[in-house]
Amino acid sequence: MARPRRSPPRFEQFFAIRRFQPTLAFTPDGRRILFITNTSGQFNLWRTSVGGGRQQQLTAFDANTVRAVAPSPDGKTIVFIADHDGDEFHQIYALPASGGWPEQWTEARQVQHFVDSNAWSPDGSRFAFAANSRVPKDMDVWVRDSEGNVRKVFGNEMYAFPASWSPDGRMLLAVDFRSNTDTSLHLVDVDSDEARELTPHEDETRYLPGPWSPDGSGFYLLSDEGREFVALAFFRLNGGLEWVETPDGDVEELAMSRNGRVLGWVVNEQGWSRVRLRDLETGTDLPEPVLPAGSASWTGLTLSPDGRHAALIWQGPQRPAELFAVDTSNGKARRLTDSMLGGLRPRTLIEPELVSYPSFDGREIPAWLYRPKQRSRVPVVLSIHGGPESQERPVYMPLYQYLMSRGIAVLATNIRGSSGYGKTYQKLIHHDWGGADVRDWDHAAKWLIAQDWVDPDRIAVWGGSYGGFAVLSCVTRLPDYWRCAVDIFGPSNLITFVRAVPPTWKRFMDQWVGNPDTEADFLIERSPITYVEQVKAPLLVIQGATDPRVVKPESDQMVERLRGLGREVEYEVFEDEGHGFTRRSNELRAFRLSADWLERHLG
Repeated sequence: MARPRRSPPRFEQFFAIRRFQPTLAFTPDGRRILFITNTSGQFNLWRTSVGGGRQQQLTAFDANTVRAVAPSPDGKTIVFIADHDGDEFHQIYALPASGGWPEQWTEARQVQHFVDSNAWSPDGSRFAFAANSRVPKDMDVWVRDSEGNVRKVFGNEMYAFPASWSPDGRMLLAVDFRSNTDTSLHLVDVDSDEARELTPHEDETRYLPGPWSPDGSGFYLLSDEGREFVALAFFRLNGGLEWVETPDGDVEELAMSRNGRVLGWVVNEQGWSRVRLRDLETGTDLPEPVLPAGSASWTGLTLSPDGRHAALIWQGPQRPAELFAVDTSNGKARRLTDSMLGGLRPRTLIEPELVSYPSFDGREIPAWLYRPKQRSRVPVVLSIHGGPESQERPVYMPLYQYLMSRGIAVLATNIRGSSGYGKTYQKLIHHDWGGADVRDWDHAAKWLIAQDWVDPDRIAVWGGSYGGFAVLSCVTRLPDYWRCAVDIFGPSNLITFVRAVPPTWKRFMDQWVGNPDTEADFLIERSPITYVEQVKAPLLVIQGATDPRVVKPESDQMVERLRGLGREVEYEVFEDEGHGFTRRSNELRAFRLSADWLERHLG
């Protein structure tokens, strides 16, 4: 008797995973780790032991999303930020570490607040944060004392953030964020509010501050000064920048134990991550983390106060994100969470292949190819990431794995403007949205059509944010390639998009996209809405009603024009979401809509 054929996994199985915010913190005693995950259906604050075991949920938000956390040095208070319905107006909360309900420190509903794990001064008497409460377009650095008094210590006409405190608690590093490829560091005397710029420069250069040395002589930082890639350096207050590690790939994260013994950093190697640990007392490298499954990507690197443990969020293409604790003495890693909840076996999932295709100017465009195990020609989805200054990484993508289980391939590109390939490549997108990037997508489609395993009549395009702009550009300006398309909160009109971005972003728009007053013709020529009459592919549009980055009218106007032209378009608006999906139920619905749309039209 023939064995029954096993049916493919259900959609829900691929999405039965935990998601994490990329921020972790050890409690001051080094015994527990604070993390943020959506296990409850919303991103809430959780705590677990370094040795594993029970995971304790510390907040019980439904409409609010926890984004970042900062425990006090005495271990009694946990401060975090959270926003409402994805509106990105983050407010500051304080929670007793022993348990209870959080106290809201700020209630300015139209103000953004930002904190990170270095927010507390070493003695716990002061707390630093960023807020645009003085002027909506400016982000300033503020300090709150133990009595609850708040005052501005740095800012004015800039987009500034606090970084790390000096060991004596007198000085605070602050970042002047000028663009994704240009930052400068200032040293602020918190008592006098006097500040001096440590890294004056003319060319676009990144200086990203890290931890101070215990003696206060300087601090570690990441920089691409005179380089294509971001490297690790030490900045000596009386001597300037000294290189420590200069790999041929970006150093992306940096952490040090509070006692100054162990330094850790993460290197981006063609999208994969390599974790490095060093004993600063002996100058020797410590063993790299040992994991049960090969190459992966890491984020959220943090070290316990005594340097005995590191905590990271690990994810690979065949397994979703997991929280790990690493013994820094031997590299042994302990998995503290189990996020694959749908019964899938990792070995049955497909690892992508790193490929590249030539574009119009001879550049090789890197991409991750997810190809189902079928011999016949298959349909393909061209996936375009957001940002655009970010990077498609080989991590677990439930939509990709689900589509492959249905015989649909995915080509996930890192077109010009993507990070991780040097600052020259990254800066190619500046002031060129809808320019050379469109030609990269054109060549991606041509490359796919030339493959003998691709069905050239069944190619779709999918993306969100800048990737949504890419989708709209593809269906309007390259209309003959696509069987269908999915746009998730993508800008359709660059003039209205630039004018509606958050106030703190407006200073960047001339460089990133263009000026709507002096370059209107240029932006109209680059806008998908200009070419809407050329659309042939059925289009699904997904939008968050509270999105502060790409406001709802960006999708409204595209949908209205398409409907007026009699084109096939579906429009789904999530009333309680912003730029992304914070509620698990909404995330599932949005990806279910995407999957159904792609399956229906790719057949």
